[in-house]
Order: sequence, then structure tokens, then C-alpha cells
Amino acid sequence: MVTVDEDSAGQRLDNFLIRHLKGVPKTHVYRIIRSGEVRVNKGRASADTRVEAGDTVRLPPVRTSEKAQDKLDRPAPPREFPLLYEDEHVLAIDKPAGVAVHGGSGVSFGVIEQLRQARPAAKFLELVHRLDRDTSGILLVARKRSALTRLQDQFRDRETGKTYLALVQGAWPANNKVIDTPLHKYQLPDGERRVKVVARDDPDGMRSITLVKVAKKLEGFTLLEVTIKTGRTHQIRVHLASQGHPIAGDDKYGEFELNKALQKQGLRRMFLHAWKLRFAHPQSGEEVNLESPLPTELAAFVEQG
Repeated sequence: MVTVDEDSAGQRLDNFLIRHLKGVPKTHVYRIIRSGEVRVNKGRASADTRVEAGDTVRLPPVRTSEKAQDKLDRPAPPREFPLLYEDEHVLAIDKPAGVAVHGGSGVSFGVIEQLRQARPAAKFLELVHRLDRDTSGILLVARKRSALTRLQDQFRDRETGKTYLALVQGAWPANNKVIDTPLHKYQLPDGERRVKVVARDDPDGMRSITLVKVAKKLEGFTLLEVTIKTGRTHQIRVHLASQGHPIAGDDKYGEFELNKALQKQGLRRMFLHAWKLRFAHPQSGEEVNLESPLPTELAAFVEQG
């Protein structure tokens, strides 16, 4: 028997169980809901039932999968990350490049798993949004469910301001300020996800808007301030590459030979950094403005250019 606490109030029953029954396959979670073995306040409930604080949830005995049990037996190594902001509702970390935000797809753990291990007393820690593994910069983590919901609503309704710094190949034309072309996510035969620009009338296309401003012209490259109005997977990388100016060091959408040459010059990662973030505080509603300085290796490359 489990009692729903304040932090879990308002969650769908399936999500509540998936988080509570760590290591139990999702298919099994849905099966025990459908069969009526899960009871909320002594009654049957569906997967989309919203649980409230004080509800009692009865669970049948369940077994974890071997893979999941192995993960529980070998948890992520605890790690704290540089903090840009923290209060009782939300924290913002300065994510380094090369670290996934969460485990999955061949990655056993990421930022959120390591953060939970480093803060065992924290009742609630959830990612508000995501950054690509090779992107550095500002990453928000909610410390309360109410904060998570309010912040994710802001991201979905495009009420936040997200600006990145990206170094692209070639001379970006200063008059090219808005990229408004749909994107479509697909999978390669090996299961790796990719994204491509599609025609406006493509039924699989998702509208995607990227605003671009030239920050600095370098020899053979341009440093751009990029603000996204939509948060599609790989949006900045694909939009900039579609204009003939891929991001330096991008191993998916960039130029292989150029990236090889850049590594010899000291740039061993993709030059994409989540630089600024503006949002309304989930509790007070006051505007919060965060900024993450360019990591040393990127700043050094710009200086030498």
C-alpha cells in the first residue's frame, strides 16, 4: 500500500507507478492497471486517472526485470554539477558537453540520475527540458512537481526565452534572421534518431522557428546567437545545416573532413552552448534571467579565430 504525497499530487496513475516501481517494465505496469490489480482508494482506476495527495494506492507483488535490477544494483555515480541558480522549487545547472541529460539509448545514466544519487534526501528531482549530449549550458531541474508542471507549460507555450551560441562554417548572411521550416524526426536502420527539413505541406512536418543573429565574424566561421521559438529535437543543428552552414564539430549534421581538421586545432566537441534562459519563476511568477558563460575550450577557439 502506498500513500500519495504532495509532490506526486496531480500525476497520472501510470506515471506515478512507473516512478514508484523502479525497474518494473512499463508493459507490466499497464497490465496490472488494466487487470484491476492496482486499486486507488479501494476502487479500480485507469492509467490516466490523476492521483491526489492522501490517496491510497494498492499494488500487487511485482518483479523487476534483470536489466533493471542490474541498474538498481549498480546505481549511477553521484555527481554535483556547477550551479547557476537554486531555491526550493527549481535549480539550474551548467551542464558540461559529453554528458547525457538522462540514461537510455545505450547510455546507462545521465545528469538526472547522478544528481539524484548525489542528493539522496531530495524527494523530487525531474528534468524540465533536455539538451543534446554534446551541447553544454543551462539545464533546469524541478524540485517540486508543481514547479515541473508550471515550467513545462511555459516551455510548451513558448513563454520562455532560450538563446544559444553556435559557431557555424562559412560567412552567415546577416539578412538571414528567421528560419521557419518544418522538421521531421526519423530513425536510421540502426535505430539512431535523425531529423531533416521537410516541405511545408508534409503531414509529418512539425513547424519549427529559429531566430539567428550574427555575434562575431571569424575567418572561415561565424559565431551566431540563436534563439529558438520551438523546441524540436536537433532543431538548431538541422536548421543551420539546412542553410549551408553546419555547426562546427557536429558529428551528425556537420562536415566530416572539417570536423577532423578542427580537432587538430583543438576543437574536440560540437560548438553549441545553451547561453541564456529567461522564464517566470514557478512560484512567484517573477522573471528569472540566467546566463552561462562560454566554456573555456569554446572561448579559446573564438579568441584564436
